[in-house]
Amino acid sequence: WGLMLVLSVAIYGSHAPLLTLCKVDGMIPFNSTSVVVLVELTKLMFSLLFLLTWNRELLGVAVSWRHVAPFALSALLYAANNNLVVHMQLFMDPSTYQVLSNLKIVSTALLYSLFLRQRLSMRKWLALFLLVAAGVSYSCGGLQDPGSPSKMQLHVTLVGLLLISVYCLISGLSAVYTEAILKTQALPLSLQNLFLYFFGVLLNLIGYFWSSAEGGFLEGFSSWVLVIVVSQALNGLIMSVVMKHSSNITRLFVISCSILVNALLSVTLFSLQLTLLFFVAVSCIGLAVHLYYGVT
Repeated sequence: WGLMLVLSVAIYGSHAPLLTLCKVDGMIPFNSTSVVVLVELTKLMFSLLFLLTWNRELLGVAVSWRHVAPFALSALLYAANNNLVVHMQLFMDPSTYQVLSNLKIVSTALLYSLFLRQRLSMRKWLALFLLVAAGVSYSCGGLQDPGSPSKMQLHVTLVGLLLISVYCLISGLSAVYTEAILKTQALPLSLQNLFLYFFGVLLNLIGYFWSSAEGGFLEGFSSWVLVIVVSQALNGLIMSVVMKHSSNITRLFVISCSILVNALLSVTLFSLQLTLLFFVAVSCIGLAVHLYYGVT
């Protein structure tokens, strides 16, 4: 369990540096929708492999549409959020998105408490707000390029604020809804994943053809892109285990702790420098972990 969580922290933290390594002349050379389709397809193949290896007896079991249909909505919510991230960039700069997207911690916790009826104490709410503070601190300048101005300027329009609010709401809703399905159904996780990722592949393929993307499906791909696909697929499978046997709150802590890996890779690969805000963020995360999981 601990190894899975550490691996997930490493994958979350390495995602942005890996994307940077993929850039050609400062631009992402591939279609992001193609990558999402391949990630969903890889998760589907892994789920089928797990099913054939450990739950082969389930292949002949009759499954009701009532077991399958809920995963269509879950996949739809995830697909909608993936596309919303792209459109939001038109109404705000990337730095603003990084700062404001931390609000999804609050939306996820609220929906988790409301829909799953998990009452959180004031101590735990304080821990979650510390995670938000950590994310904001890091996004506002936890890393600095020695050759660029240190002052960070944020820009967002009214439409951008509306979109980021919808994004945080859907992000929390998709995560909590998926956790609810995984826990309430008396089905093995490998079979549930098979349903979820089947719809994920289907919906994202529709999105790819709907967007009429220029160039080939695999155009601009490199070995780093393949690393991203495999790592994101593996992380998706780990997160399904977390939601099935733990909770979305654990997932939030994993994402926040990935700041450490992101900073380490950024300093090592791109010669960025840590600032005071990075250490503020680390302190907030450490205190949040103690408040939420520590002995009272």
